[in-house]
Amino acid sequence: MDFEMVNMFIIAGGTLAIPILAFVASFYLWPASLIKVYHWYWRRRLRMQVDYVEYEGYRFCYSHRGSPGARPSVLMLHGFSAHKDMWLGVVKFLPKNVHLVCVDMPGHEGTSRTSAEDYSIEGQVRRINQFVKRIRLNRKPFHLIGTSMGGNVAGVYAARHPSDLCAVTLICPAGLQYPTESTFVKRLRELEETQDTDGIPLIPSTPDEMEEMLKLCSYVRFKIPRQILQGLVEVRIPNNGFYRECFMELVGEKSRHSLHENMHLITVPLQVIWGENDQVLDVSGASVLAESVPGCQVHLLDNCGHSVVMERP
Repeated sequence: MDFEMVNMFIIAGGTLAIPILAFVASFYLWPASLIKVYHWYWRRRLRMQVDYVEYEGYRFCYSHRGSPGARPSVLMLHGFSAHKDMWLGVVKFLPKNVHLVCVDMPGHEGTSRTSAEDYSIEGQVRRINQFVKRIRLNRKPFHLIGTSMGGNVAGVYAARHPSDLCAVTLICPAGLQYPTESTFVKRLRELEETQDTDGIPLIPSTPDEMEEMLKLCSYVRFKIPRQILQGLVEVRIPNNGFYRECFMELVGEKSRHSLHENMHLITVPLQVIWGENDQVLDVSGASVLAESVPGCQVHLLDNCGHSVVMERP
């Protein structure tokens, strides 16, 4: 083997080694950055573009693909402490000729963080309506989808602005009076008695607490490396103060049962999707909606918990 051949293998090996070493270093040293790169990669691959719009000084961050066409546009509202990228697993399965919009909810990720008034369900409905008007999504009726907190917002939005919508899908929505208490709600009652606002299961601050939250939210047991759990926590910790403020607003008197109080006003076609093994918001909420909204379609998913978007995209 001559020197040129040896040099070629050295160069080729070095070229391959650089990205591999970069990945390994990121995995162990900067797991939070690796997670952000992962989301960036999937947005690029799925052709989801990130944009910003303002409404009277209030900034909304959203991702989108395509443009309004013959089919209704789809607007997706994520859950508490999540962000627009949580929908990427679902976007992968949706037709490319459908106009998709995923917005960061008030105070989350790239959308303006203001005051508790905007974090109540009524406040979020008001802000989402401003966003819809700003991007002119309501020029023709669109399909609104929301999960958990976002499902609460989507349901109340449907009650308040029926002319904007052609249909609404609620995935494990919050805001109901559930015939059966979930594991999470029982835990909240215990925390309420002790006034422990630092022990909210949905606001982890350590890798162990992150792992427990994932077990609570999903039926499927994902084997997540410790470094990734650390990265997930590092991304969230700077926002934990906001998450607590937002959460206390959501469980307050004004928002706790807001969907229940408004569901009788929903007149657009309603679809409800729920994981039968949901430990956060009990699946018995599906029957509450089915009995209250005429023509409601209910789809219960077996071997699935609260994180339907992650477990069964």
